[in-house]
Amino acid sequence: MWAFFARDPVKDFNYDILPETQETSGIWTLHRGKRKTGGEPVSVFVYDVSTGTEEQTQLAKAAFKRMKTLRHPNILAYVDGLETEKSLYLVTEQVTPLAAHLKAQSDRGGSGDLEMSWGLHQIVKALSFLVNDCHLLHNNLGIWSVFVDRAGEWKLGGLDHMTPENEDASTSLPSAKAVHSDMDKYDPPESPNGGEKWAGDVWRLGCLIWEVFNGPLPRTSSLRSLGKIPKALVPHYCELVGANARARPNPARFLQNCRAPGGFLSNSFVESNLFLEEIQIKDPAEKHQFFQDLSENLDSFPEDFCKHKVLPQLLTAFEFGNAGAVVLTPLFKVGKFLSAEEYQQKIIPVIVKMFSSTDRAMRIRLLQQMEQFIQYLNDAAVNSQIFPHVVHGFTDTNPAIREQTVKSMLLLAPKLNESNVNQELMRHFARLQARDEQGPIRCNTTVCLGKIAPYLNAGTRQRVLISAFSRATKDPFPASRAAGVLGFAATHNYYSVTESAARVLPTLCTLTVDPDKNVRDQAFKAIKSFLTKLETVSEDPTKLAEIEKDVMSSAQPAGAAASWAGWAVTGVSSLTSKLIRTGPGAEVGGPADNTPVAAGTASPRTGNPVTDGVPVGKELTSSEAVKKQSSDWSSSGWDADDSWSNEKEADIQGQSSPGEDGWGNDWEEEGRTAPATKSAALPEGVRLASEYDWDIKGDTQTDFLANVSQRVGDGWSAEPAGDWGAEESWQSVGGSPGLTKAELAKKKREERRKELEAKRAERKAAKGPLKLGARKLD
Repeated sequence: MWAFFARDPVKDFNYDILPETQETSGIWTLHRGKRKTGGEPVSVFVYDVSTGTEEQTQLAKAAFKRMKTLRHPNILAYVDGLETEKSLYLVTEQVTPLAAHLKAQSDRGGSGDLEMSWGLHQIVKALSFLVNDCHLLHNNLGIWSVFVDRAGEWKLGGLDHMTPENEDASTSLPSAKAVHSDMDKYDPPESPNGGEKWAGDVWRLGCLIWEVFNGPLPRTSSLRSLGKIPKALVPHYCELVGANARARPNPARFLQNCRAPGGFLSNSFVESNLFLEEIQIKDPAEKHQFFQDLSENLDSFPEDFCKHKVLPQLLTAFEFGNAGAVVLTPLFKVGKFLSAEEYQQKIIPVIVKMFSSTDRAMRIRLLQQMEQFIQYLNDAAVNSQIFPHVVHGFTDTNPAIREQTVKSMLLLAPKLNESNVNQELMRHFARLQARDEQGPIRCNTTVCLGKIAPYLNAGTRQRVLISAFSRATKDPFPASRAAGVLGFAATHNYYSVTESAARVLPTLCTLTVDPDKNVRDQAFKAIKSFLTKLETVSEDPTKLAEIEKDVMSSAQPAGAAASWAGWAVTGVSSLTSKLIRTGPGAEVGGPADNTPVAAGTASPRTGNPVTDGVPVGKELTSSEAVKKQSSDWSSSGWDADDSWSNEKEADIQGQSSPGEDGWGNDWEEEGRTAPATKSAALPEGVRLASEYDWDIKGDTQTDFLANVSQRVGDGWSAEPAGDWGAEESWQSVGGSPGLTKAELAKKKREERRKELEAKRAERKAAKGPLKLGARKLD
C-alpha cells in the first residue's frame, strides 16, 4: 500500500518526451513529445525546480496556472500538465519557437509578407484580448514568447510575468529584467505607471515587429532605424515606439488602422483566414463565392497553411456544408502538397464519395480533373465504387458529360478488371459509336477504343476492333473517319495476316476516294503500312510468327500500353458545347499532324464553294448543325440498318460471327437473318463493294480514275461516306438542268427517307402482330 503512494507520478504521465529535442524558452525547456495512446505529436515545456531560483519557480507556477485558465485561438493551447516536487510539465499543441521558425524559413528563401502579416495580426489580436477583455498585462511580449504551429499560425505564449492591470505592487511577480539581465533593452523609456495601461505591452509589440523583420535587437536606440520594415507598416510602427506613452494606440485600434485599405494587414491572405475562422456562420452564397476565389489565391499562400488549415475546412465544407463541386478545384490544388500516404487518408475517401453524387457539375469536374488523382486510386475502389457510377455518364443527356466520360476511360481502363473493360465498357462504346448524335463524341469513342486496345483480352480485340474501326470509316463526321483509319494503323499488330488482307485492306481502300483529303491521306498511309507487312510475310514466311505475336497476346498491365501522339481528337470537344461553324463534310485538321478540329474557325475546302446547300464560311448555330447532321444520318441509312459492308463480306467468307457486345452486325436486331452467300437478297439499292462496276453511266475505268478529283470537288461531300457505290449517288452528281446541287441533294435525301420508311413498313407487316409477352428489340 505504501508503495502505491511512493510511486513516481512521471511514470503514469500520458505523454512521452522525445530525447534530444530540447530548446530553451525563457525559464522553460521546450521538448517534442507524443501521446502514449494515440501517438499525436505535442510540445512539452519542462521546468526543473532543483536548478531554478525561488523567483523562477514562482514565475513557472504562475504561468502553469494561467495556461490552464486562458483559452483563445491566438494563445498557446493548453493540453495537459503535471506538477511534482521536482518538475513542472506543461503540455501544449505542437509548436516551434518563432525565432527557430524564421531561421528555417530564411534558409528556404525567407518568409513572405503575407505570412508575416497574418502572424502579426494574430499576436495583436491576442494582445487585444488580454488587455481589453481580460484586463491583463502580458509584461513579457517578445520574439521568445511567440510560437508557430504546424499550420503556420502564430501563438502567444510566455505568460510567466502576466499580471492583472490593477494588481497591488506588493503581490506582483518579479519583472522580466529582474530574472534576465539582458531584458533591459525591451523596457519602455517611461516610468512603470506613465501612460495608458497598455503602453508597456504596445512598446514591446514594436520591438517584436522590429526583430521579426530585422533580426535580434542590439540596443534600444536601434528602434529608430526602420531597416526592412515594410513601408505600409512604418507609420503604425512609429506610433508603437513613440516616446509619448499616452499617444501609443490601444492594440485594437492599432489592428484597425493596419486593416484599413492599403494597410499592411489588408490583403487576400488575411481576408481568407478571417473568413475561414467564421465560415460556420456564413451564408451558402458567401461560401460558394469564397471557394471560387480561393482557387486563384492558393498559389500564393504558404504550403503549411494550405495543408493544415485550408484542407480541413474544404473537407468539412463538402462533408457537412453541401459546398458541392466548387470545392474540387481548391481541393486538388492543396492535394499537390500532400504525400501519397496523406492523400490516401484525407482526399481519396472524399473523392470516392463524390462520384456517387447526382450533381452534374460535380460529376463533370471530377471527370475533367481525374488526371490529378487517378494514381492514388487502387484497382478495387475503381471497380467497385467508382466505375459503376461513372458509366452512367455514357447515357447522360448532356453531351459534355458523355464526352468527358469517354475521355476518362483512358485513365480508368488500366485499373478496370476483365469483366468491366471487356464487357461493360465495350457495350457502352458500341452504343455511343453507332447511335450518338454528336460527331465529336463518336470520334472520341473511336480514339479511346484504339488507345485502350492493349488492355482488352485477345478475344475481345478480335471481335471488336475491326468491326468498330470499320463502322467509324463510314461515319459522316470526317474526323471520325480519320480516327477509324488511324485506329487500324495504331492497332495493326493485333490483326492476323489473313484479317489484314481480307477485312482491313478492303475497308481502307474505299476511303482512298473519300471526300475529305485528310481521310484520303491517312488511308493511303495505312494501306502502305499493311501492304508492307503482307509483303514481308510473302517474301519470308518464317516471319509470320513474329508479325502475329501480339494477335493472341493477353491484356497488358497498366502502363504498358504505347502512347499515341497525334491522333487524339481533343479539339472537337468544343463542338459539343459551342457554335459549330463547319458542316460534316468540311475538311478538318488531320490527326496525323495533331491539328484539332476547332469550332471557332471555318475549315478550308476545295472544289465547289457550296456544298450541301451551305456556303463555305457561313456559321451554323448548334441547333442548325445538329439538324443538318441528323439529316445526313437519315440519308445514310444508319437509322435503319447498322450492318456494315465489311461484316457482310466477312459473312460471305465465313469468318465473322455476331458480337455479344454490339459491335457485330445488327441483322438479328432487325428481325432478319444475315445473308450466308453472295446471292442472298440485300436491301434494294445496296450492293457489295465487289459488285460495283467500273463502267457506271458510260464511264470507263480510266475515265473513272481521271475524274475522281473533279467529282470530289463537284459535290461528293454532299454524300455521306456510307452511300458511295450506289448508282443514284452518281446520278445526283451529274445534275439535272433547272435544279441546283443543293436541291438535288435535298430531293435525294427525301427519296431515300421514303424508301427506308417503306422498307420498315414491309418488314413490320411481314412479322405480323407481336405476341403477348414478346419483347421488341431496339
